[in-house]
Amino acid sequence: MIKNVNQKKKNGTAIVYSLVVMFVVSIVLTSMLGYITTQMRFSLNRVEREKSFQIAEAGILYYRWYLAHKTSGKTAQQIIDFWTSGNPIGVGSAYEEDYGDGKYSIQVTAPSAGSTIVTVKSTGWTTKMPDVKRTVQVRFRRPSWSEYVFLSNSFMNFGDEAEVYGKVHSNFGIRFDGIAHNTVSSLLPSFDDPTHGGTGYDFGVHTHQPPADPSAPSYPWTSGTVPNRPDIFIGGREFPVPEVSFSGVTSDLAAMKSAAQGGNGKYFDSSGEGRRIILKTNGTYDLCTVDTYSNNQFSISKYKKMNCSTGAIVSGTCSTCSESCLCNYSIPNEGVIFVEDNAWVEGTVNGKRISIVAANLSGGGNQANIYVGFSNLRYTSYDCNNNIGLVAQRNVTVVKDCPDEFVMDGALLAQSGEVGIAQTMASKTSLTFNGAIVSYLQPYFQKGVSGFAVRYYNYDNNLLYCPPPYFPTGTEYEIDLWEEL
Repeated sequence: MIKNVNQKKKNGTAIVYSLVVMFVVSIVLTSMLGYITTQMRFSLNRVEREKSFQIAEAGILYYRWYLAHKTSGKTAQQIIDFWTSGNPIGVGSAYEEDYGDGKYSIQVTAPSAGSTIVTVKSTGWTTKMPDVKRTVQVRFRRPSWSEYVFLSNSFMNFGDEAEVYGKVHSNFGIRFDGIAHNTVSSLLPSFDDPTHGGTGYDFGVHTHQPPADPSAPSYPWTSGTVPNRPDIFIGGREFPVPEVSFSGVTSDLAAMKSAAQGGNGKYFDSSGEGRRIILKTNGTYDLCTVDTYSNNQFSISKYKKMNCSTGAIVSGTCSTCSESCLCNYSIPNEGVIFVEDNAWVEGTVNGKRISIVAANLSGGGNQANIYVGFSNLRYTSYDCNNNIGLVAQRNVTVVKDCPDEFVMDGALLAQSGEVGIAQTMASKTSLTFNGAIVSYLQPYFQKGVSGFAVRYYNYDNNLLYCPPPYFPTGTEYEIDLWEEL
């Protein structure tokens, strides 16, 4: 009996040990299985998250393809029509599309009036894990001509006193003897520089500052032929590069006229000899109709009386821009003031973005000019809420009697002429320009003893993302900013 009792005790103890071991093992196995399951789920989640991200990016690439097919080669007005009445996908309601084993949803913020920026948000997910979503947001931008401090269709020559901040481009060649802080580019691989009497071909962008560039060999250049000149071209030089065509600006002028006549600005016909526009910091501008002006100094001697309500000319004249010859209107923010004749522009804007256009598109007559310099042309602050675009069918000219130390802010464009000084201008002390200059012919602000003795050209960085309303742009949308939300 004692033996049986001991045997039973031994068996009971073994069972307890076995249960303890099994319990411990089950805990360990359960933990291991839980860990393995968690890792598998984590790995699966990461795989699906990565797939969702790739699907979201596929949505962005699709919309880039879509914009290229819908807007490439179109005029500015056609692109505006596409966004306003072309029912672009993703605007107003999300656009969904199957992609592989998942979907993407695209939401688009169309450009505001006068803007070139489109915001596209793409969200992707997989069929296996639809709750695991990734979102990518991209800003598309059509590069504006206002992103150059100098842009010309002609030869440009910068002297050794020139120090330029901002991109410079010419559809001809460039001689640059000063200091360039940003890229200087040319359409031409080589050209015969007219400043040194046809002594052979030079690089499309070159300098005569010692050590002089060697004579340009035959194009294409072999490796190492174009010397590195960081003392002159701090931001580098590029040539040949694609042309920036001025031919499409005519359609841009027509789009600006339509905007002014269609309620997004103010239109003035060709009555008189043009209009004088004085921008004011209170959000308005004074306007007078020119009756008589000097053809060589561009100073105004007489104005016509107006009916401000109708804009019609009435009998009588004034010797100054005042009283019954003066009308006051609100500055159309993000809009256009279009004059079907010459325009004289001066003053300061405060919290306004405005383009002023002088162009004769009604047929007959001379091409219109813009004259500046009766007083400084300024912004109250340098940000995206303040800018001025001046677009002339022919020339943008600084008048003879401008301030001795003249300051000018804005983006200037001379479609078929030049941005420069009046031929009769005597020597002036200085010009400080902040903005962008687009000139079909070579721009100039000094000739011999005429013009500004000292010239400061500063690029306004706000013009890169906030060009003046309806200012000419390229037609290809580029990805400007990428982020994951």
